Amino acid sequence: METETESLEERLITTKSSVNCRDESASDSKATPIVVLSSMVALCGSLTIGCSSGFSSPAESGIMEDLGLSVAAFSVFGSILTAGGIVGALVNGTIADFIGRRGTLWFSEIFCIAGWLAIAFAKNAWWLDLGRLSLGFANGLIAYVVPIYIAEITPKNLRGGFTSANQLMICCGVSLMYFIGNVVTWRILALIGAIPCMLELLGLIFIPESPRWLAKIGKEKEFETSLQRLRGRNADISQEAADIRDYTEALKQHSNSRLLDLFQRRYAHSLIVGVGLMLLVQFGGNNVITAYSSSIFDEAGFSSSIGTISMAIIQIPATIASVLLTDKLGRRTTFNGICCWNVLELLPCRLVIFVSGPPQVEGAHSHFGVYWHNGMAGLPWVHSVRGISDERKGISWKPSVSSKLVMFLDCNIQFQFYDGMELSR
Repeated sequence: METETESLEERLITTKSSVNCRDESASDSKATPIVVLSSMVALCGSLTIGCSSGFSSPAESGIMEDLGLSVAAFSVFGSILTAGGIVGALVNGTIADFIGRRGTLWFSEIFCIAGWLAIAFAKNAWWLDLGRLSLGFANGLIAYVVPIYIAEITPKNLRGGFTSANQLMICCGVSLMYFIGNVVTWRILALIGAIPCMLELLGLIFIPESPRWLAKIGKEKEFETSLQRLRGRNADISQEAADIRDYTEALKQHSNSRLLDLFQRRYAHSLIVGVGLMLLVQFGGNNVITAYSSSIFDEAGFSSSIGTISMAIIQIPATIASVLLTDKLGRRTTFNGICCWNVLELLPCRLVIFVSGPPQVEGAHSHFGVYWHNGMAGLPWVHSVRGISDERKGISWKPSVSSKLVMFLDCNIQFQFYDGMELSR
């Protein structure tokens, strides 16, 4: 059985190599308007993830005052986003394969809109938590299907740049909540958070389904129509269509993969590195700072408005820099270099916070924002599935996403537990 599996994997790799060789002549494909539009519509989902993550920080004081929530009750509200995300992460691949990439985006945005409306019109903690849970479930689906859809519709030579926009839009969503949250109430902020969801629902009407998914389920006519639409009316898609068919046929040989198949000796290194990076990065605490930055600045005696606006400003160019550095230097070099540099930088920053007091908090957290978005935020997601054969990637995504979401949940609860201890003194 082991020999048969290895033989099938070698065949898949051989097919992929021949497809890549034949595809060299088509590697100079340009981004057509429909490819750009489809990517922008899909990236509205990434913006939604960012809005969901950044909402709790500017809304914290208003929600606790208006609804009379305790620190413990608000910690549940903040963390339950991740609980829903874990559920979404465990079923995202199955749903995306069953109803398609575009169908999954439709499905997820319905949960997003319902979640935002439940939060905006909540009268008690129950509705808040229910809305936040709905957002989390949708985020678990979106985190998987957006980069997959973009990678499947874009030409090979443009794929890296288009998929990198996923992390950038998440960052923009967080910054948007920080900016607007300083001037509007938390209920209006929740309604604003629903706007990207509505835009995506509207945009999905005008974009095609992933041609690779259509080929996978055997819809030949729809597959060719979708691919032709993406590449342009006058483009010759015969070679690319043949390559996709060949690769899809080879991939079907491994369609019965199970989660336990990951725990084989040949995948041990990739699994340890991928999931290990996801776990270790979470100990940096960026998700806690993102979710509760306002209270962090307030507790330090620094203006929360100035602090959050500073973080919002600094993280967008930092994310852009991470995309440029990754393309220029490579994933491993960028990741290792940033880790080494920031170990030397962040330790003094933390000492400055404790020794120098509140005026230095804003500068230290800005350094942290640069450090996170300059690689640590996005690169582990790439590493988590590299080195694992393509037919296992849908499975390998589940422990990667789940490990990140579980750590987010753990960090949020620990932070609020610590915050509660401080308030009780």
